[in-house]
Amino acid sequence: MSIRIAESADVDARATIGDGTSVWHLAQVREDAVLGESCVIGRGAYVGSGVTMGANCKIQNYALVYEPAVLEDGVFIGPAVVLTNDTFPRAINPDGSLKSGHDWEAVGVTLRRGASVGARAVCVAPVTIGRFATVAAGAVVTKDVPDFALVAGVPARRLKWVGRAGLPLVSVGDGRWQCPRTSEIYIESGETLTPQDEEQA
Repeated sequence: MSIRIAESADVDARATIGDGTSVWHLAQVREDAVLGESCVIGRGAYVGSGVTMGANCKIQNYALVYEPAVLEDGVFIGPAVVLTNDTFPRAINPDGSLKSGHDWEAVGVTLRRGASVGARAVCVAPVTIGRFATVAAGAVVTKDVPDFALVAGVPARRLKWVGRAGLPLVSVGDGRWQCPRTSEIYIESGETLTPQDEEQA
């Protein structure tokens, strides 16, 4: 494998780029960002300084991933998604002076393994998107999303459960849910969902 960086991309020399990763046209990867192996950074995407990404992540065109976001392995960020980093944004201080990098505290969005965020969704930091959870296109996430949850709307609310394959799960009774593609079984308990194979481990 090898690293592929488009000529028009802006990748800081202090960034760490994993083997097999591609950074496409007009994308920017800032200093101290760490990208794992076999990631794809789409056209015009922005990866902030100090952002960390695991292996096999995809950031689609024109998405904005602001520091200090953390993406675990296999995370999908759709086109024009925004991961914010300022809970109380202001351009100026109370005295009217322009804010600098020292005048605020960055907070990040954390995406657990296999999570997906649909096109033009906004995740308002600090929030955590759980394992294999799905954020629907255009949603605004203002609170943590459980593992395997499908959330949508403004603000985002859980509508369904989804499996590792990303499809909505089908109830098979007694708090058990099944993936229509893989036939995997998931066990619901309160506001959480756990794959049956993990419960038996």
